[in-house]
Amino acid sequence: MEKKQIRTSKAPSPAGPYSQGIVCSGGTAGNLIFVAGTLPLDPVTKKVVGSTIGEQTEQVFKNLGAILAEAGASLKDVVKVTVHLSDIGHISTFNTEYEKHVHDPRPVRTTVGSTMGPGIMVEIDVIAVT
Repeated sequence: MEKKQIRTSKAPSPAGPYSQGIVCSGGTAGNLIFVAGTLPLDPVTKKVVGSTIGEQTEQVFKNLGAILAEAGASLKDVVKVTVHLSDIGHISTFNTEYEKHVHDPRPVRTTVGSTMGPGIMVEIDVIAVT
């Protein structure tokens, strides 16, 4: 199986020694795309976008979409989602925004409460198949 790094300036660059995403090709299931935890950051300024869970979730999905597009995929190809919320009490509002971006058949999902950086309410990582 071959691994290829995904890198795009249309989403925030990694804040540490990791990739925005990795494409694994050559397997029997097609290409697997692993996207790192993605934050609600502006790709240019690296500042948090939005002060509500809805606004931040919208930005996270923009960033995820850009990374997936660089790998030749889209949100329609996502099969697994992991969501980190700074306050699990935001789940209802988060779900409202989530449903605008992820459609049937919906991917499997895990949602957990997490401590994140200042002002960050949501982080999402995904696995997609093409």
